[in-house]
Amino acid sequence: MAGSMHRGVRWVLWDVKDTLLRVRRSVGEQYCEEARRAGLTLPAAEVEAAFRHAYRQHSSLHPNYGVDQGIGGQAWWAGVVHDTFSQCGVRDQALLHRLAQNLYHGFSGPENWEVFPDSKPALQSCMSLGMQLGVVSNFDNRLEGILHGCGLLSHFHFLLTSEMAGVAKPDPEIFQQALKLCGVPPTSVAHIGDDYVKDYLTARSFGIRGYLLDRRGGDSRPEVPPQHRLRSLDELLTRLKEDVH
Repeated sequence: MAGSMHRGVRWVLWDVKDTLLRVRRSVGEQYCEEARRAGLTLPAAEVEAAFRHAYRQHSSLHPNYGVDQGIGGQAWWAGVVHDTFSQCGVRDQALLHRLAQNLYHGFSGPENWEVFPDSKPALQSCMSLGMQLGVVSNFDNRLEGILHGCGLLSHFHFLLTSEMAGVAKPDPEIFQQALKLCGVPPTSVAHIGDDYVKDYLTARSFGIRGYLLDRRGGDSRPEVPPQHRLRSLDELLTRLKEDVH
C-alpha cells in the first residue's frame, strides 16, 4: 500500500495558522497585556473589537500586508496596532509606536503560539513515507522564526508566505508558485488547510488534492465529500491512502 501511495502523493503542502498551530490567547488579551506593561488598563473586549475593526480596514485598504504598495508586514501590523489603541483612546504617539514594536516582536516567538498535538506526528509520518513538505500560508515574514521556535521548521523544504509570494490565498498565483517549487504535477501534491475557499477550493481548482481540516467537527460544508475532510491530522495518512489514483 505504501508503495502505491508513494507513487501518488510526493509533496504535502500545509497551511499554518489554525492548521498546525494557533494563537495561544485571544488577540484582545495579548494586546491588553502589552498595554498593561505600559501602564494602561483597557477592557479586553473593547480592545478585541477595536482590533477586528482595524484589521478588517487595513486588510481591505492594504491587502496582503500592503506588499504591492511598498508597506510590508512590520509596518502593516504597526498600522493595525496604532488604529486599535487609538480607537481605545490612546493618543500618545511614542507609546503607540512602542506597543506596535513590542507586539510585532512578541508574536514572532513561540511563546504566543500553541502547536496542535497532532501536528508534529502528522508531519513526521509524511516524512517517514518519503514525502516532501512545504508551507503555503497567508502570513508575514515572521513565519520562519515562529516555526523554528515551535520546533516545526526542520520538517519543511520550503516556506511560501503571502508576504514573500506577493499574493495571498485564494489568489491561484500563490499555488502556482508553490507547484513550481515542488516541481511535480498537481496530482502528486496534497494540501491541508482549515479554510474552505482559501485552502480547499483553491487547491482543488488546480487538481491538487485538497483536504479540509475541521477541528470543530461541524458539518458546515456538506458540499465537501467525507473523503476530503479531516477531523484531526491523525486521519491524514488514511485519507491519502484512500486517494490513490
